[in-house]
Amino acid sequence: MTQVDDVAEQLRSEADEPGWEVDPDDDWGVAVVATVGRQLRLRREAKGMRAAEFGEAVGYGECLVYKIEGGRRIPRGEYLDRADEVLGADGLLSAMKEDVAKVRYPKKVRDIANAEAKAVELQLYDPLNIHGLLQTPEYARGLLLMRRPAYTEDEVEQFIAARVARKAIYERDPAPELGFVVEEWTLRRPLGGRAVLRRQLEHLLVAGQLRNVELQMMPMDREEHAGVDGRIEVLKFADGSAVGRSPVMAGGRSVSEPRQLRVLELRYGIIRAQALTPRETMASIERLLEET
Repeated sequence: MTQVDDVAEQLRSEADEPGWEVDPDDDWGVAVVATVGRQLRLRREAKGMRAAEFGEAVGYGECLVYKIEGGRRIPRGEYLDRADEVLGADGLLSAMKEDVAKVRYPKKVRDIANAEAKAVELQLYDPLNIHGLLQTPEYARGLLLMRRPAYTEDEVEQFIAARVARKAIYERDPAPELGFVVEEWTLRRPLGGRAVLRRQLEHLLVAGQLRNVELQMMPMDREEHAGVDGRIEVLKFADGSAVGRSPVMAGGRSVSEPRQLRVLELRYGIIRAQALTPRETMASIERLLEET
């Protein structure tokens, strides 16, 4: 396995897969889970199995069986595999895992991941947190647990799994160009504890070694900073089109009009010029790691 493979594996760390409630505002997700549930129920009934008997066979409670069959609960992949085996579906139920896995992630996150999957270049700046594509699952958990009003445990797990799934971008071939600017203060605040921060800093050092990643840090002592208007995301695609987003432009909605994109790229370019170089950034992160 090459170094890039090792890095990609680290960036793609596994997350738990609990069953989740279906987002009622996600029409596609609701339809997928309802279809899967209906297929499970029809095949179970065709086998002459009661819900309690089937639940015992697949290792889940009768209540969860009814929720999944009623389209109110997203089944885990292992549930579908076991159901396929018990009901003799010849792989048809297991084949539904791909669509079901997508439903697990919030629609907004799924839309972002779809855009990232098509981009050939990403320019990313977040003044408040380490960007999601750079977060370890442990750091993401610490960050999500800070939110108020508090997320439920299911919501926390759902967002973590979604962020982990987005790491597939590191496995693409050819790989997209990824540019990140991170704030020094976000690398000093020990969200989730110092052990979590240490692993996050180590993770950044690994990510920064990838040839397609440009990682820069904005020091806290800078007297000039073009990032005061907040987060910037610019995604460029192979056909020459692009899409951008910033909280101070179009109410935070995505924009693709050339004039608006020029403003975002101008701001991002100045931020990069004001930040440390990638080499200086790696040295600074190593010093922060020693201090943590």
